[in-house]
Amino acid sequence: MNESAFPHEDIASLLKWYVDHGLDETIGEDAVDRFALPPPAAAAPAVAPPQGAVAPTPIRAALQAPMVRAPVPLESPQLAQDARDLARNCTTIAELEEAVRAFEGCALKRTAKNTVFADGVAGAPVMVVGEAPGADEDRLGKPFVGVSGQLMDRMFDAIGMSRERDLYITNILFWRPPGNRTPTLAEQAVCLAFTRRHIELAKPKLLVLAGGTAAKAVLETTEGIMRLRGKWTSLKLDDGTEVPTMPTFHPAYLLRTPASKRQSWLDLLAIDKKLKEVGAK
Repeated sequence: MNESAFPHEDIASLLKWYVDHGLDETIGEDAVDRFALPPPAAAAPAVAPPQGAVAPTPIRAALQAPMVRAPVPLESPQLAQDARDLARNCTTIAELEEAVRAFEGCALKRTAKNTVFADGVAGAPVMVVGEAPGADEDRLGKPFVGVSGQLMDRMFDAIGMSRERDLYITNILFWRPPGNRTPTLAEQAVCLAFTRRHIELAKPKLLVLAGGTAAKAVLETTEGIMRLRGKWTSLKLDDGTEVPTMPTFHPAYLLRTPASKRQSWLDLLAIDKKLKEVGAK
């Protein structure tokens, strides 16, 4: 191939464009099971000895190949239990953040640039929990700082609230999934132990779950966001406390579906009303 047909400047510009749009790795069409055992080797066909010849008697029987044990997946149930034990021992948000940053039990940490823990004011009346960091969040190390986060800021500003004063913001995952894919159930299970303890330590008056993934994971339900949004529920935490909880659309969904902003506005009005009822506004 003639290299002059593809100048290095054009290739570099194309790669930069990919990275700016969050395309920082290639993914094949078919999923690959990295933990599957290799297929057994095919036995060589038996060759009959020449007519009249006597087959040699083997000196000893062939040794059986040792059994190969499949490696344990990184996000195993034991790691989820380790995360729960670690989170339970944290008595402050600062200790929890330190534990999350030191935790090595989630494979997503190996592909992410930053650990994205939280933003806003710890102890604020409203805590927002989203799904996972995106490209901008991974780059800056803060949740909801991209285009969808800017939309969320404007939405709460419409009811007189801001992340600098009234909001505490995090995600159920602290590391960006490659290509912004939906996090697996194993990844959610490992990180959710920290998230639940995070809610306990933050002690919000109200909890807002942004998007279907966050709502289903935190509320431990299979119902979709279309059924869940706009309905108050009570989240019971491991320490026995209960938090009024409102699932709502993720701002990224509203950017793709502007017609749903009307429903989100009704959710915001309900949040504003509930804050006044509990004396937090």
